[in-house]
Formats: sequence, C-alpha cells, structure tokens
Amino acid sequence: MKKNILLFLSLTTLLFQSCDNDNNDDDYADYLVARPLIMSKAEFANSVDIVAPRPIDESGKIYTYKDYIFVNDKYQGLHVIDNRNPSQPVKIAFINIPGNVDISVKNDYLFADSLMDLVVIDISDINNLEVVNRLENVLYNNVFWPFEADIVEGSSYDYENEILVGWETTTERRLISEVEGRNGGDIFFNDMALAENASGDTGQGGSLARFKIVEDYLYAVDSHYINVFDISELDDPKDLEDVYAGFDIETIFNQGNYLFLGSMRGMYIYDITVPATPTLVSEFEHGTACDPVVVDGNYAYVTLRGGNWCGATESGLFIVDISNIESPELAVSYPMDGPYGLGIKDEKLFVCDGDSGLKVYDKTDINDLKELNHFEDIVTFDVIPMENNLIMVGDGVLYQYEYLESGIKLLSQIGLN
Repeated sequence: MKKNILLFLSLTTLLFQSCDNDNNDDDYADYLVARPLIMSKAEFANSVDIVAPRPIDESGKIYTYKDYIFVNDKYQGLHVIDNRNPSQPVKIAFINIPGNVDISVKNDYLFADSLMDLVVIDISDINNLEVVNRLENVLYNNVFWPFEADIVEGSSYDYENEILVGWETTTERRLISEVEGRNGGDIFFNDMALAENASGDTGQGGSLARFKIVEDYLYAVDSHYINVFDISELDDPKDLEDVYAGFDIETIFNQGNYLFLGSMRGMYIYDITVPATPTLVSEFEHGTACDPVVVDGNYAYVTLRGGNWCGATESGLFIVDISNIESPELAVSYPMDGPYGLGIKDEKLFVCDGDSGLKVYDKTDINDLKELNHFEDIVTFDVIPMENNLIMVGDGVLYQYEYLESGIKLLSQIGLN
C-alpha cells in the first residue's frame, strides 16, 4: 500500500514539473480580478449588525464623530476605531452594512447608504446598535461596474431573489494567452440588473464624501441627483424631491448657504437658502477627470485625477476664485501625479496625491504654494483636518498627524488589515 502511495506522489510531482516546464514565467502576468458579492434580498434587508473587529478588504472613505473614527470597507460596512487617545487608536468593532459607501452622523443617529436604501442607526451605545429606520429605494444604486479590473469573473444570478452588494478584487497571476482569449468577463450588465465643516453634534467627513448634513437636512449626491432628506426628526427622515444636478456627480462640500458638488465634468454650486430645494447658482467646467472639492473663503480647491476611467485630463490641483459666486474663475493650477482627497486647516493645504504620498503646502499665497512636507513612501486616499490633528487613510492604514508651525509630524498609525 505504501509503495502505491509513493508511486502516485512521484507521478504527480513529475506531472506538475512537466506543466511548469511547458510554460515559462514570461507567459504569465499579474491581473486585477473582480468577483461579485451576492446575497439574498431577505438577508440583505436584515443584515445590519455590529461584530468584532475584522481585517479590512478595501479601505474607502473616513468619517469622524466624537471620539470615534469610522473607516468604510467598500460595499461591506464600517470599521469603528476608538480615538480617545490619538497616539494609540484602537479598533473596537465592525458595523456590517452591505452595499455601504457613505455615512453622516447627527446627535448619535448614523445615516448610511445600503445600496438603494437609507439606513438610520442609533449609535448612542456603540456596543448595542439599534436600526431605527430603513427607507427603501430612495437612493441610486452605488455599485458600479469594476472598470479598474482586468478580469471580471462569476456567473449570472437570480436578480429576483438575490442582490449584488459589491465587488471583491484580488491580484492574481494568470496565463497571458488565456486572459487575452477571454473576450471580457463572464458577467454582463443584463445579468446584473443594476439600478444604476462640521459643528455641534454633527460628524465630519473627508473631501470624497457624498453625504452632507446641513442643519435639519441630509444631502446625498449620486451620479445625477441631489437626494434631499428632511431629518428634523432624526429617527424618521422624510424623502423629499430629488434635484437634478447633471452628470457624473461624485462629491459634496458645504460652506454657508452653498453646496459645492464635484463631478467628472466640473464643479457645480447650489444655493440652499431654501434647504428643501437646492438651486443651481453657477458651474466651473474642466476636462473630464475625477475631482473632489473643498472650499476656504473665496477659493475652491479642486483636485483632478486623469487616467483610467476618470478621463484623459492631466492630473493637477485647480484653485478657483469664487469671490463672485455666480461666475467662478480659475485662479491658478499646479501639476499633481494622481490626487484623490484634500483638506484645509488654517493656512495649511493637505493633498493626498495617491501613490506619490501626502503633500502639505502653505497656501498663504495661492499663486506661490510653498511645500512644507512631503511624505513620499505611503499611498494616500483622503484626509480630515481636525482641530488638533490630521486624520488620513490610505492603502489599509489609518494615519494621524499633529500640527506643527512649519508643517505636520506623524503621531500614530494603525493597520486595518
């Protein structure tokens, strides 16, 4: 019997060696592979829950509220971090919210998107969450085709009883000839049926946020609309009339009575003097690119990221003069490598320049930005400038920096994996 087992193992080894010899390393390449995350609709409707801390799959946007930092795990939920001691932040829980990308918090009520639904969660006791409301089909489905993936794998699913809640992406080594012969992915749009500055007791999101609470209203932007909710009764929000805002809307920022929307085509400015019905004031157009917006005084700061599906525009930092709110004009621009989020604290400007790291500037003179720091060996995504420290997320790591007169210094970092 032992001889038979040894003979089998020997033959198996020879077989694998033969296969390895047939293909050398030049025949292979690394590809980004996307697979759908599917769950039943019944499970989806009852899936909000708090569980023990877990590794992050794909870090998304960040949000701060009181002593907590919430880090979105794209399409899956929120990692909760106790930040009472910024020098030693602690992961304490994970809030499972399938299809989640954005949140906003007021007076211990957390508003979160869960695909097309708006979920309201009482977080007054972070260890005993209570889902107090769920408004169904009031938001645009935020799960988009994984354009960045080289390969999309999977099979069609029962869209009457199941739902696509996101995508899982991994880097895998594949035979080049097989990939080139695939003619695209295995899943098609027909199969998927896609629906295609804080104060008081309100939290604060980064520049990539699509949710923004202003007084008694929650504004949630999707690719075409401003979704308006009256949240004067926090546990019973009212879905008001959506406002058409254009194409490829990506981010929202508030200053005073104005909303500043970042899109792939430009920056749109809306007046919310009548908060239930935002009205277009003006727009600043640029070439096609992904762009968040932050505003400080008479200037709007816009990062443009070209390449990939964002468009052909070169990457850069645009500073727009909005002193005449009805006629914004480009004041000056600076080249960047591949920027994402940005933030402002007094005269300091923070730019997350993707793989090129975190850049810190003195913006006293917008026509002559002076670099104060450049943290080069990190991947950066978004920042939130707090009163006493800067919070930044990138590539599965949460960083915190303390402000110095001449720049910033790393205070702590915590891996989310």
